[in-house]
Amino acid sequence: MNRELYLFITEKKHHQYRHTVDWDLGEEYSSKGLSPIERMADRFERMCKEETPVILPDERISFLRTVANIPDIFTADEWADIKSRCFIHELGYISNISPNYYDTIAVGLLEKRRTADEYGKRAIDNIIALSDRYKAEAERIGRSDIADILTHIPRYGARNFREALQFFRILHYALWLEGNYHNTIGRFDKYMYPYLKKDMEDGLYTPETALDLLEEFFLSFNRDSDIYVGVQQGDNGQSMMLGGIDENGNEVFNLLSKLCLQASCNNKLIDPKINLRVNKNTSPEIYTFATQLTKAGLGFPQYSNDDVVIPALEALGYEPKDAANYTVAACWEFIIPGVGLDVANIGALSYPLAVDKALHRSLLSSESYPEFLNCVKTEIAEQVEKICYGISNLWFVPSPFMNILMDCDVYTGGKYNNFGIHGTGIATAADSLAAIKKYVYEEKRIDKQTLIEAVDSNFEQHAELLPLLRYEAPKLGNNDDFVDSIAVELMDTFADSLAGRTNCRGGCFRAGTGSAMYYLWHANEIGASPDGRRKGEAFGANFSVSLFAKIKGPFSLIASMTKPHFERIINGGPLTLEFHGSIFADDDGIEKVGALVKRFIDLGGHQLQLNTVNVDAMLDAQKHPENYRQLVVRIWGWSAYFIELDKEYQDHVIARQAYRV
Repeated sequence: MNRELYLFITEKKHHQYRHTVDWDLGEEYSSKGLSPIERMADRFERMCKEETPVILPDERISFLRTVANIPDIFTADEWADIKSRCFIHELGYISNISPNYYDTIAVGLLEKRRTADEYGKRAIDNIIALSDRYKAEAERIGRSDIADILTHIPRYGARNFREALQFFRILHYALWLEGNYHNTIGRFDKYMYPYLKKDMEDGLYTPETALDLLEEFFLSFNRDSDIYVGVQQGDNGQSMMLGGIDENGNEVFNLLSKLCLQASCNNKLIDPKINLRVNKNTSPEIYTFATQLTKAGLGFPQYSNDDVVIPALEALGYEPKDAANYTVAACWEFIIPGVGLDVANIGALSYPLAVDKALHRSLLSSESYPEFLNCVKTEIAEQVEKICYGISNLWFVPSPFMNILMDCDVYTGGKYNNFGIHGTGIATAADSLAAIKKYVYEEKRIDKQTLIEAVDSNFEQHAELLPLLRYEAPKLGNNDDFVDSIAVELMDTFADSLAGRTNCRGGCFRAGTGSAMYYLWHANEIGASPDGRRKGEAFGANFSVSLFAKIKGPFSLIASMTKPHFERIINGGPLTLEFHGSIFADDDGIEKVGALVKRFIDLGGHQLQLNTVNVDAMLDAQKHPENYRQLVVRIWGWSAYFIELDKEYQDHVIARQAYRV
């Protein structure tokens, strides 16, 4: 790849082309009485016209966001009225779904225009007009190669690999311009490989030259990602799925899959975020090759197990061909490309909150551990009831361009309209219950009132209990059924509480093992906990052990974390493991990590993400951020540049345990 282009983007020199607009569209549209869909259509047209075509020197994949902001289409009063009548998820715009890019890339926008509604037609006309302006700019500066490509696409279907990549860039760019966010990439190697395969058969590429073009294409995901909506820098949802089986059971992993892993490894950038579907038949060589990417320290790839995920989705009512075609949302939730409008992150349960409430409401009156556990289960059910009851009349801002790229009508709902609920702090809850079971009920070593006083005082009272509960009590992650079975029972209770419920869009509720940012938020909702966690300390991210737990090693950890009934909690949420960077110093270490991943999959784990960490480097980066601009870490379902994170997220990554094998 062109090194000058790489540095131009990574050093953010392309920001010179950006400008902001100060349009007060909400007031204008309100005064005109425009409907929401009319407002979206008009804003998209204005945004397309406001964009300035920029073609960087020697680039082969064009389109650069030059408008840095997207003005709101509603006034504050209008939003208040909408929220008084409807449930608004996040920002109210459609997000976290996987469009059907491949059909549009294959046939072109003019073919899509034939069946589009009037607003879809307007959107298509505007993106074609912008493409024509890029073509004119290419002709002006003598870039006939780009002009020739834009003569054909996006009007017509792509004829080769480069045109297909450029077409994708235009579609992806247009979705952001419309105001959608967390726009995922889907099964890239499945729908793009036919273009590469034909070009290679025609002698247009070698693996080396195809890799070079792919590296530049990957760079395009990092051109304007920092102006997208996200909780933190880097959280922009550009997740790419590779590998897995197709609807006929055939393996998808191909040359393009391998080149994507290599391109990500070479670029060492946070986008696109690589996910890899695997199964019991995945060869050890693929795990070893993927571990080379883990070594690069990007937090990629994230693994998903077809042997677990596909049957679990089928059990929830997904058709076999759709379940086999699953991908992930922005982070790790399982969704179906083209037809799925699942809202996979609409709420979150806090297991530790359920334990905390039961501790204060029921511990003194519970004569036995089973009786107390039933009180915790009741608290979980009450939380679930409150979450589900609070979600009604869900409404999204209309998205005419997104509607073009879906095989369903996004205005009325998709083929699948299920809601995903996260489950936060499973280790904190299970460890707390294990301590109560062991020390309060079995050994009677701790008096009930004493435990409550210790927890409520953040262990300032009865301080002698802190080291016992924090470091000696049973902990999830050591292949100890005493605590592991508690975690399984809690997750089954979560699934039971959601079973049979129908959401406001006619779909079901899916329990999950993810946390998103709730591992910080939910931790701040309670004080200390009976596992020795002190007030203000975060839970483990996603499906992880407690930060201070003494763990025998990664193999005992995966033995613990593959015991749950994942078919019942399949919304997604990976086991997250941190490895010390030194483990990748030689081929033996890389093969061991690859073998560990395979072991997790073979044991029936559903999802796994690995992080390569160097605590000394992160601590120094907090003091001297200017020296660590490219230091990347995995946060929850996404990776980010360490120095651009809020300190609370930095500190959490530093506190995670780094394993060796």
